[in-house]
Amino acid sequence: MRRLDLAVLRRRPGASRDPLMVAAGIVLGLLCLLALVAALVPFAGSPTEISGPRLSPPSWEYPLGTDSLGRSLLPRLLEGIGVTLVVSATAVLITAVLSTAIGIVAGYAGGWLRETVMRVVDVLYAFPAIILAILVAAVLGAGRVATVSAIVLVTVPLMVRMIAAQAATVAHRDFVTSARISGVRLPVILYRHILSGVGGTLAVQGTYALSVGILVEGGLSFLGQGVQLPQSSLGLLVQEGAVYMVAAPWLLFAPAAVLVASILSITVIGDTLRDRLEPREVRSLA
Repeated sequence: MRRLDLAVLRRRPGASRDPLMVAAGIVLGLLCLLALVAALVPFAGSPTEISGPRLSPPSWEYPLGTDSLGRSLLPRLLEGIGVTLVVSATAVLITAVLSTAIGIVAGYAGGWLRETVMRVVDVLYAFPAIILAILVAAVLGAGRVATVSAIVLVTVPLMVRMIAAQAATVAHRDFVTSARISGVRLPVILYRHILSGVGGTLAVQGTYALSVGILVEGGLSFLGQGVQLPQSSLGLLVQEGAVYMVAAPWLLFAPAAVLVASILSITVIGDTLRDRLEPREVRSLA
């Protein structure tokens, strides 16, 4: 056998578990769990309490060292993980709802409606993500609302395009045609048939949007337009750590490592979901 379908390989009993997917899930789950536990039970201390000397290196008492004000970095990092994930996930949830509604209607209707939606989406997609995010923050003002709005505006275009394309494909399948001929109401067709047909695309694009959302939040906070003090976020901690990169490199390395780990984990999960839910490629393994 010279050519094997990767989707078939992934469904074999011995290939049902992807070690990379499992590792990514463990890393992401651990980060979420630590942030949640730290928010409910401040076991690492208060993120705003000045409890030690300034710029103290990592030690038994301060596992990640202290910042320029003498605050322990560990509780600030745990708070930053939670804030970044909550802000990004909230924005992606809004994106998913808007994109699904717009994409399903445009893909099913087709014609001038779909073309109009696609042209608007293309205009938004043409802007660089960070430039568009900065523009939104400049209009709305720095803070969480601006960050969520920027993430939504950056992630909606691609998700709408993908969902509309998949919805247009599903709309021409036999079971949808049969439902239309049988007199099934349009809302029922959209909800019961089209929505279920784009579920895989929505899951894959949702993970991609989440990784983009974390990047946008980090970029805005790094530029001072995202989450504001006294709260912490991963981007804000990276920005603060960059100032003391030579004198206290631990202030930069810890949040930067967590930021990279979270984005990589989500990307790996998204790639695995794409291979399992949208197995379109047939590659030669010979």
